[in-house]
Amino acid sequence: MKAIVYDRYGPPEVLHEADLPQPEPGPGEVLVRVRASSVTTADWRMRAAAYPGILWLPGRLMTGLTRPRNRVLGVEFAGEVAALGEGVSAPVQGTRVFGFSGKGAHAQYLVMPADGPIVETPATLSNEEAAALPFGALSALVFLRDFARIQPGQSVAVVGASGGVGIYAVQIARAMGATVTGIASGANRDLVLGLGAVQFIDYRAEDFTEGSVRYDLVFDAVGAVDFARARRVLKPGGLFLPLNFGFREMMQALWAKIAGGPRLKIGTSGDTAADLDVLKGMISEGKLRPMIDRTYPLEDIVEAHRYVEARHRQGAVVISVA
Repeated sequence: MKAIVYDRYGPPEVLHEADLPQPEPGPGEVLVRVRASSVTTADWRMRAAAYPGILWLPGRLMTGLTRPRNRVLGVEFAGEVAALGEGVSAPVQGTRVFGFSGKGAHAQYLVMPADGPIVETPATLSNEEAAALPFGALSALVFLRDFARIQPGQSVAVVGASGGVGIYAVQIARAMGATVTGIASGANRDLVLGLGAVQFIDYRAEDFTEGSVRYDLVFDAVGAVDFARARRVLKPGGLFLPLNFGFREMMQALWAKIAGGPRLKIGTSGDTAADLDVLKGMISEGKLRPMIDRTYPLEDIVEAHRYVEARHRQGAVVISVA
């Protein structure tokens, strides 16, 4: 099968096409014929070993200390079930599915645990639209629902509101009843307001942390704000929730818990079939829609990585796997 591999950490050019043996599903597994994937922030960080601060060593230990342990990137996918492993009766062969693989989706075939984060694709979504959802939408759902525990009527500022996670954070926060302010570049104003934000701030023209508005939650989806700045615009019991964190944020979270006042919470998102079903429910109710910035063929994966690493995208960057 055709796959995109890398054998050393580095710039996008370390990625190249290769022919690999087609995997076979084992007991409790399904073989997915991948039709679409994406390039996420996680993909370029793993490719470049660009882990922030104190997370550099844990990141390297996870992916390979001196060279990549897993040669094929790609953390989200959409396609159809091509074969079933022993003991698996559902989803049946031919069923359109999408999900979160964590690795290996930049290839024509992918093996997934049948009870893992893989669900049937809604009939209303194309493969490309389905592949644009899992990473960003699952991250936004878990951070806003489980860590922030957003309540109806709360005020939420989403920093990086047009990015791969931010576009879903705006929609999900709105669906949970929050009043959302989106912070992004001015070119993305219409996009962010169209997703459900009631206010928009162009970070290039205005520093929202110098403003007079106070928020219950500041969710930083891109690593652009630190706690010292965020707490200036948080209500007394407000929460700063960064998607990316390092040792500094770990210590600040502990101190804020002891000292009182605005809080800082850190965490990492999980990926489950149950949460994918939550996203499907929001889609069917018209509360959530996938957002695609650009689509590249698999052979143009280097260009896709360059574009994502520049950090100016408006939604997901999808890879079409022919």
